Amino acid sequence: MTETLHQVYDAIREKAEQRRKVFRETPGPKIHIGMATCGIASGAVETKKAFEESLAELGLAAQIHTVGCIGHCYAEPVVIIEHPDSGFPPIFYHQVTPGKARMLTKLFLEEGDPRFEHVYGAVELNEMIPSVMEFPRFNQEKRIIMQKCGRIDPEDIYDYIAEGGYSALVRAFQRSPEEVIAEIRDSGLRGRGGAGFPTGRKWEMARQSAGSDKTVVCNADEGDPGAYMDRTLLESNPHQVLEGMIICAYAVGAKKGMVYVRAEYPLAVKLVTQAIRQAKEVKLLGKGILGTDIDLEIEVFQGSGAFVCGEETALIQSIEGKRGMPKHRPPYPVESGLRGLPTVINNVKTLATIPPILEQGAEWFRSIGTEKSPGTAVFSVVGSVLNPGLVEIPMGVTLRTLIFEICGGIPNKKKFKAVQIGGPSGGCLPEEFLDTPIDFDSLTQAGAMMGSGGMVVMDADTCVVDVSRYFLDFTQKESCGKCTFCRIGTWHLLDILKRITKGEGVEDDLLQLERLSEDIKNGSLCGLGKTAPNPVLTSLRYFREEYDAHVKEKRCPGMTCRTLTAYYIDLDRCARGCDICGGCCPVTAVFSTKNRKKAIDQSLCVKCGECLVACPPDYKAVVKISPPGLAPVIERPENPPESHE
Repeated sequence: MTETLHQVYDAIREKAEQRRKVFRETPGPKIHIGMATCGIASGAVETKKAFEESLAELGLAAQIHTVGCIGHCYAEPVVIIEHPDSGFPPIFYHQVTPGKARMLTKLFLEEGDPRFEHVYGAVELNEMIPSVMEFPRFNQEKRIIMQKCGRIDPEDIYDYIAEGGYSALVRAFQRSPEEVIAEIRDSGLRGRGGAGFPTGRKWEMARQSAGSDKTVVCNADEGDPGAYMDRTLLESNPHQVLEGMIICAYAVGAKKGMVYVRAEYPLAVKLVTQAIRQAKEVKLLGKGILGTDIDLEIEVFQGSGAFVCGEETALIQSIEGKRGMPKHRPPYPVESGLRGLPTVINNVKTLATIPPILEQGAEWFRSIGTEKSPGTAVFSVVGSVLNPGLVEIPMGVTLRTLIFEICGGIPNKKKFKAVQIGGPSGGCLPEEFLDTPIDFDSLTQAGAMMGSGGMVVMDADTCVVDVSRYFLDFTQKESCGKCTFCRIGTWHLLDILKRITKGEGVEDDLLQLERLSEDIKNGSLCGLGKTAPNPVLTSLRYFREEYDAHVKEKRCPGMTCRTLTAYYIDLDRCARGCDICGGCCPVTAVFSTKNRKKAIDQSLCVKCGECLVACPPDYKAVVKISPPGLAPVIERPENPPESHE
């Protein structure tokens, strides 16, 4: 078996390396363009077309290599250009518009001028261009899961194999299933889907379950607001996830596999389906994998986008054609899952971590991160942060390092206020927790949770009460309705928060929020209900003064809640006859006073804020305040004066 295994894999690897050699040795520049969803949304398709048209017009020979997301979503569209005749290393360009693509084709590819003013950095160290590896976003990361993202073409299996892909599968097949499970158990890998359950223990339980008809499921039902880690991995390197699935199936004795991905991820669905087909074509899937007697069939199941289907038992119900509702456990899915048979369900990131562990060993993996949370964590950092995007860091890095050093801190020199970590079920942590290590146990102790990796950063202009309302509105709508505490309790929580943000709250509401939150946590069946009150409880604990301001003073410190804010025009700053604010007001609330300065009719104002945006910075006459009662009331003249042209 071992001899046949190596012969088949070596033949595939040789073909991959030959294709890579042809690509590398073909004369002319190489243009690598990120074409994941974030790149496409920023215009990467148009950028690619502009390169193609410009190359054709100038008669230049160059190879365009489409790749996945490198994680720098703030810099999209991202283009890396290798121009061997220029004497420069591969150069990293950011925010490459079609116009910039045409300019680079003409001035750099044809004339040799790299246009340094548009350069973000060099992929390799060069005296003339700073290396991107010197930047915090690169040198403080530790890429294991995302190592090949942005380097390989996700639509080409040979690109992955040329980078060492599927070699971990060969190593796994050379060991017994028990030895593979022991390696994963010894590595200390914990599930990256949020709960942090030891992966090796889960596999061991599935291996010991009776029966031979077992299934492995990749849970790609990512539904947290602002989270897109799993989607990006599937769009940038689907084969690493498939390789992890095959190893898992071999270890637990499964012959069927399924990738459960939400239909809202059309590109991920397309690329995973294509990756499965390519893997079958080269005997890495299907019957007799790599010439062995090991069989595995993997299919793609498109979920309908229910957040609760991220929970294992609800996901199983969904696959079986039923309404996605959690079930009581035990029995656990590893004992009785899909159609009553043993089922192993692992997150995308968990499965993508398996090949590197088998390639480099459990001891190597344990050397990264912390003792109880070894390895790395992938986060999508969004919100009020200078450089949002995907980041992979060793467990144990602090929130301060991640937010301020790696992601550039808060834009416009605003003050940091809080970070919501763990998605809508996570916790809202203030500045005093910035030095908290990012790992499963430390975050739980602080009142938050690791979750699947969503992180929303908030600045001083954010209202934490409104943020709690937003996240609770999401989880309340996503409740499957099975549990009374979750179905009705979250509705009442949301109703109280809505009243508070409208200035209609009473002091007893805060006590009711705490009591009801604890009841919902204790009375709900699944993780959605048990964690739904987390944003409310943590914001009450750490930002009580903001709730008091809303309830007692009818004031919103972040000036976000519309009912509790107002706009007025400072007549001392207002320019006589300037009609900019009046011209942009959608409800004609802005009027001219007797001396032709502007004022706002508070009875008509819908608080859209357009006047504040439109007012020239030289004047800054429009003022936003809270509570609204502080806004001066100016009577609207019956015969308004004519404005200057």
